[in-house]
Amino acid sequence: MSLRAALTQPARYASLVAGAVPVLCFPAAGLGSLAWVCLVPGLLLMQRSPGAREAAVRGWWFGAGFILTAMYWLIPSIGPGLLPLALLFGALQGAVGLAVWRLLRPPVTARRALAALVVVPAVWVTTEFARSWHALGGPWALLGATQWQHPAVLALASVGGIWLVSAAVVAANTAVTVLLCARRRPVRALAAGAAAAVLLAGPLLFALRTAPSPQGSATVALVQPGVVEDAGQRLDASVRATAALAGQPLDLVVWGESSTTADLDRDPATLAALRGLSAATGAQLLAGEDARKADGRISKDTVLIDRDGIVDRYRKIRLVPFGEYIPLRPALGWIAGVSRAAGENRAPGTAFHVLPATGRTGAPLPVGALICFESAFPDMSRAAANEGARVLVYQSSTSTFQHTWAPGQHVSLGALRAAETGRPVVQASLTGVSAAFDAQGRELARLGTDRTGALTVRLPLTAPQARTVYDRIGDVVPLTAVAVTAVGAATLALRSRRRPAAGAGPAAPVAGADQPSVPAR
Repeated sequence: MSLRAALTQPARYASLVAGAVPVLCFPAAGLGSLAWVCLVPGLLLMQRSPGAREAAVRGWWFGAGFILTAMYWLIPSIGPGLLPLALLFGALQGAVGLAVWRLLRPPVTARRALAALVVVPAVWVTTEFARSWHALGGPWALLGATQWQHPAVLALASVGGIWLVSAAVVAANTAVTVLLCARRRPVRALAAGAAAAVLLAGPLLFALRTAPSPQGSATVALVQPGVVEDAGQRLDASVRATAALAGQPLDLVVWGESSTTADLDRDPATLAALRGLSAATGAQLLAGEDARKADGRISKDTVLIDRDGIVDRYRKIRLVPFGEYIPLRPALGWIAGVSRAAGENRAPGTAFHVLPATGRTGAPLPVGALICFESAFPDMSRAAANEGARVLVYQSSTSTFQHTWAPGQHVSLGALRAAETGRPVVQASLTGVSAAFDAQGRELARLGTDRTGALTVRLPLTAPQARTVYDRIGDVVPLTAVAVTAVGAATLALRSRRRPAAGAGPAAPVAGADQPSVPAR
């Protein structure tokens, strides 16, 4: 097919638009309930393709439409680089298109419908798992995140992480697609039953499981200075907001990412000011340091400070592609000239560790402090929980994307990480959104992008030894999805090899074989 013919097929443009529909389920549009049917238009376009190749192409266009819409706010950072990113990640969804067409093309049988209810979610989760690899960008806009405001559904995350929530959402969409495609009543009954089971799974688990028993509490203040471009003025605004907290019974004060550009190891004056704030409030302070270090390189650190000085620090290990470093800079460095991409690469840390914070009474309050983009990675929060963190803290700065959907998408991840790990989560952002969530992912407090100051919240703590199923088993769900996808691919390849008839004479028709191409619908 010529390029001109490929670009003049209405069904492909319809797939591109259909890929944008699921984005309405994320913040800030926030139509989370729509997630259970949001994939259906795209799945129907794939199912009605005239052949396997066209189904894969429609899946690709669907995926590209999703990435372009879900991450449009990256344009200031990567400029024209968003298009190849969308094409790369969109190509992964071609596997979804192929799976849908193979299993749900007419006539839809009970056997193939049942297989689709397993395989299609598995393939989808596999594609999410693949693009979640840090070298490819990271796990942003995973479908399970659409349920961040529904703690009953997030009960699934405590068992299988965000991956299980994504799988449930895709399974429900697949079931609805079967209902619309199948003609036989038993097949439709199977689909209806599957949809009901998936929709009830989370709430049932939420109702039956034993909620984490509170064991003490911690009062945390989140400082949000607002949009202040000058680094010195930003520091002053954070200092003023923190000083105003004196007299409150606080256990920890958290500043946002890059709240100071001073190297606190080599700037005694700034460190003295922060030590004074810790003494005045009676609480330790977590500052965000974005500074050029003695070796000449810039790094982003979380620094734990008390009245006596620096207690410990953690250096960000997973940097934001293009925002904090440019992959293959010799080849892609030109992007910095046409966007706000990193002018130089930040220096990453080497390992994660829990910070040994203490509350106002001196009792241990170990903190899993992660920086901005790292809140998107389920494995990092899980590592913090398994190392004994009682609170997960995210420091953020999204001022570049202040008037986009990015701040809302970012803060919603806190609810997922809380539900996964059974730990309360707070996020302190320089410009908003700052928020707090309890151990089941329920939002406790919020300071939006239109406000400044400090947000104080009391967090119920779970027992230090408490572990969710996900804490214990890790990424079993995505690894299982990869295995199911691999088996499906191997089965498809094996059947394809067996199709050519042996011996002389015309080959007999094979059930389910690709039919001659017809105009795309």
